[in-house]
Amino acid sequence: MSGSGPGTDPLAPEGSPQPVVEDARDFVGVPDDTERLWTPHRMAYIGGENKPVDPHDGDQCPFCAAPRRSDEDALIVHRGEVAYVVLNLYPYNSGHLLVCPYRHVADYTELEDEEVREVAELTRTAMRVIREVSTPAGFNLGMNQGPVAGAGIAAHLHQHVVPRWMGDANFLPVVGRTKAVPMLLADTRRLYADAWP
Repeated sequence: MSGSGPGTDPLAPEGSPQPVVEDARDFVGVPDDTERLWTPHRMAYIGGENKPVDPHDGDQCPFCAAPRRSDEDALIVHRGEVAYVVLNLYPYNSGHLLVCPYRHVADYTELEDEEVREVAELTRTAMRVIREVSTPAGFNLGMNQGPVAGAGIAAHLHQHVVPRWMGDANFLPVVGRTKAVPMLLADTRRLYADAWP
């Protein structure tokens, strides 16, 4: 059969075996050389739960609204001059912090120099505090710039500080669609705030 239908390789010689496209979901949880942090529990958020209708509206943006609330209510760990640190409501892992400028700005290249400095310094301090309180084995740090890159609130830049432990990506999120977060967010916020220098 000549290769013209779906799943066929038009460049393969006549009669050669066709490649099989495997569904990656069949391999979730299968050990390999790639350490993964599976987070299917975040699908509620990705699907729109608690997302602003207009993310450019400062009254709807959760990163603009948080500093107007109490630290306890908003889960703010530390307030700086031009940026602040807050617990992620939809954490990849326990103790997942976000470092956000107060100013509603989307792109890292749009930050003022003082914002770049404070976001960087707060990220470093967040790592030190998390190490002191939670003793992780490592961290994932990063910014998702734009919806295509995974930014849930693309209109307001935020730096992720995700603590990692050996074996923290286990079967629960994959099989049970549940993430085990062993401590209440409010308790985590208090411990991190108390340890902040």
